[in-house]
Amino acid sequence: MNFTHVRSTAFAAILICNAALSAAQSPVTKESVPGIVNFAHVETTVACAGATTPAALAEVKRMGYASVFNLRQASEAGADVDAEAAAAKAAGLNYVHLPFNAAAPDPMLVDNFLKAVTDPRNQPAFIHCASANRAAALWMIKRVEVDKWDVERASTEATALGLTNPALRSFVLDHIQAQKK
Repeated sequence: MNFTHVRSTAFAAILICNAALSAAQSPVTKESVPGIVNFAHVETTVACAGATTPAALAEVKRMGYASVFNLRQASEAGADVDAEAAAAKAAGLNYVHLPFNAAAPDPMLVDNFLKAVTDPRNQPAFIHCASANRAAALWMIKRVEVDKWDVERASTEATALGLTNPALRSFVLDHIQAQKK
């Protein structure tokens, strides 16, 4: 076997591995959806978003989502938990309200999120908060703890979905590290 053939074969193998790795990544697609701030989705598995009006939930249903996860606290400006619950019910969506206090995250909320988001009846899931930070943070934890992704891969996806808050990123990384013990 000559050196040129070996080099060509190695180069082809590298290209194939890179293509497979790229295909394995879940590309995040951002869209403009009326009534939804920062809408981003990963294939048909999940969408993470910011503030969402109750009127937008009919469109969420038309897009094929089975559930809405609202991570906003009722006390947040612009949050209308009751109206959103009613709109989700009217649209035929499962509604899960998990008030996530970003200033003092509750590890029990993570457990409740993971249990609910992995329930087949809630898939695919539309997850939102006010900005998409909390939604992407919880999705990152799910990717590492449930889907067994490495932290770097999950972090890249979470950033694309809207995780930009350093304190929330620290919460996620601390939570993941604590689960390894």
